[in-house]
Amino acid sequence: MEGGVHEFDGSTFKECFSLSWRNPYVLRLAFSAGIGGVISGALLYIRDDFRSVDKNTWLQELIVSMAVAGAIVGAAVGGWTTDRFGRRASILVADALFFAGAVVMASAPAPAQLVAGRALVGVGVGMASMTAPLYISEASPARVRGALVSTNGFLITGGQFLSYLVNLAFTRAPGTWRWMLGVAGVPAVVQFALMIFLPESPRWLYRKGRAEEAEAILRRVYSAEEADREISELKESVAAEQLDRATKLTLTTILKTPTVRRALVAGVGLQVFQQLVGINTVMYYSPSIVQLAGYASNSTALALSLVTSGLNALGSVVSIYFIDRTGRKKLLVVSLVGVAISLAVLTAVFHEAAAHSPAVTAAATAQFDAALACPAYESSLAAGNGEFWDCTRCLNKACGFCSSGEGNKLLPGACLAAWNTSMAGDNCKEEEERRMWYTRGCPSAYGWVALVGLAMYIVFFSPGMGTVPWIVNSEIYPLRFRGKCGGAAATANWVANLAVAQSFLSLTEAIGAAWTFLIFGGLSVLALGFVLVCVPETKGLPIEEVEKMLQNRDIRLRFWAKRHHSNDTSKPSGGV
Repeated sequence: MEGGVHEFDGSTFKECFSLSWRNPYVLRLAFSAGIGGVISGALLYIRDDFRSVDKNTWLQELIVSMAVAGAIVGAAVGGWTTDRFGRRASILVADALFFAGAVVMASAPAPAQLVAGRALVGVGVGMASMTAPLYISEASPARVRGALVSTNGFLITGGQFLSYLVNLAFTRAPGTWRWMLGVAGVPAVVQFALMIFLPESPRWLYRKGRAEEAEAILRRVYSAEEADREISELKESVAAEQLDRATKLTLTTILKTPTVRRALVAGVGLQVFQQLVGINTVMYYSPSIVQLAGYASNSTALALSLVTSGLNALGSVVSIYFIDRTGRKKLLVVSLVGVAISLAVLTAVFHEAAAHSPAVTAAATAQFDAALACPAYESSLAAGNGEFWDCTRCLNKACGFCSSGEGNKLLPGACLAAWNTSMAGDNCKEEEERRMWYTRGCPSAYGWVALVGLAMYIVFFSPGMGTVPWIVNSEIYPLRFRGKCGGAAATANWVANLAVAQSFLSLTEAIGAAWTFLIFGGLSVLALGFVLVCVPETKGLPIEEVEKMLQNRDIRLRFWAKRHHSNDTSKPSGGV
């Protein structure tokens, strides 16, 4: 196995399930901790029931962003709690916080309680996002560690898919969003109940001087020979840490330690680039892509959400299959190449849509009541500039485009006021059954290509950049630094998430969707270079061996070339 010290025949994917069948305890550990992924994926869309929220954009943004802000705090706090109180205890606290937040939101009588509930949920998600992969990693056999940690990613994406199904199931129920948020607390309760009966991480126990407990757990996970080797390596790691115990663990200490610094650069960089390549913006912009394809109805948008979330979950299964078979680095490279190509496709489609946007004409607009006309368009007509208007400009002025009633969505249409979307949209559709109402994207003859680009993006992103950053961060840091460095990397992920989400709409308004996706494409190319130079291959390496690999740092651009291993495992191959 390239980059590792454990060799075995056959598919690692089959080996993972074979091991889990022979030793159900391993699968129980991974599944119980991985339910945290379902919790992360259960942040359902909230439909406003409050007039104050409907009238205040800043309040809507606050409700949406509060969960991400809470996750930033949770990830930072989680890095400290995992080292101080243990991995298992941190997961239990995360479950309690998430459940409390779900209850507060589901019963919220006013927006203030909704914001508070979102914050609690965010803190729980932030803690679980960095603690669950770490717990699974430290309790898993090295040869299938990647596949088992990938179950966390699969449960995240699977949870997102289930959340859309729940959304659909409760659409017509009274108090729709309250039911959705109440159901979201169920996974937290299930995980809490399962985790109570599971032990603490053996590596955390060993570091805390509870060697007998740690060895008992390792012997349940590994064969007798492997357990002896793991225990020996743990003793060496803890002994080396004892020599360095007098040094206070600070940011300066971390940055001055070459091994940790290299690991932190790789870990934090991967987490930041995971967000900078635009996954959340692509997912967010999917309704516009549906409209580009000529399908403007809400039911179609929901169907697309199910398809995209389903592809995302499928990609996580692909990751489970390939992560220990091909390695982390190869999967990242293939993922980023595909992401860059997909973003190029989306850039081209959005550029063509803007360049050939259907025209807006005074004649088409005049078919409707004057009160429904877009104020900005009326002012432009009065100034003699109405002939320069098209669908793109209409939407940029916060108005809506009503397509031609002749059944061809590319013919000139009307620009109507979108401040009352329901009224304008209903009038647009009543005038002629074949009319379509657009408020988030303009129709295009090449809209189907946008759907292909979106599907390509998710198929390539999910198995690599979607799951590997969390796997690498769960196994790359020395034992003493694992909690704080993992917390720093998870915090960086959520900060980047918030920054991209808050800037996306401003970017599209300022430079257009095509240029925005082009920027994300450029960032994906930068991410590819970063992976090639800074990210090590940790496939198959015992966690304690990763530190030795980083000490003998070797930049390998030819990451695909196989290496022949010597008998000296103190110098494992698979360079940085």
